[in-house]
Amino acid sequence: MTAVSVVAVCGSLRETSYTRTALTYALDAAERAGATTELLDVGRENVPMYDPDVDDQGVADLLQTVEDADAVLLGSPVYHGSLTGALKNFHDHCGWDEYEDTVVGLVATAGGGSYASTLDHMRATVRGVHGHVVPEQVGIRNAASKFDPDPTALDDRAITDPDIESRLRDLGDAVVRDARRFATDPCEEAPTTADD
Repeated sequence: MTAVSVVAVCGSLRETSYTRTALTYALDAAERAGATTELLDVGRENVPMYDPDVDDQGVADLLQTVEDADAVLLGSPVYHGSLTGALKNFHDHCGWDEYEDTVVGLVATAGGGSYASTLDHMRATVRGVHGHVVPEQVGIRNAASKFDPDPTALDDRAITDPDIESRLRDLGDAVVRDARRFATDPCEEAPTTADD
């Protein structure tokens, strides 16, 4: 079985983030599928506003984490029908080096009922840096009703909707599955032997 690594990038600044919780479920599934996993929480990192005139903005280690990953899970709350400024800013720091030929899964958590445009915007930004978004994606409507309401739970908050939990686990499995496919080039010629 091909070893793969999966990094989740959480684009929420909220201390008790539904998006972070959702990503941990997908990461757990990826780990169970044999991947090594890591959560990169932009709300807990010092990510400056992207400035194309500055060569080193102090985020090289974070970018290297994304570049080294075989698959990336991107998660964002729905803000005004799109992804958060925090996630977009981090993504602006990234480019082809970080995402080209990388498998990507998407998660959006909505306070209300609409998340489609957020997932569309995230997909478009990934396409712009040559990442490959898996067909599976998870949008969560009325997020407050789908999670443990205890605000002290923080990172241990549980998802209370079994369908959402199942879809997040399917997403974690999907990015590992497709990352393994990318790692194995079916067009690669078999080595020749003396008998050929």
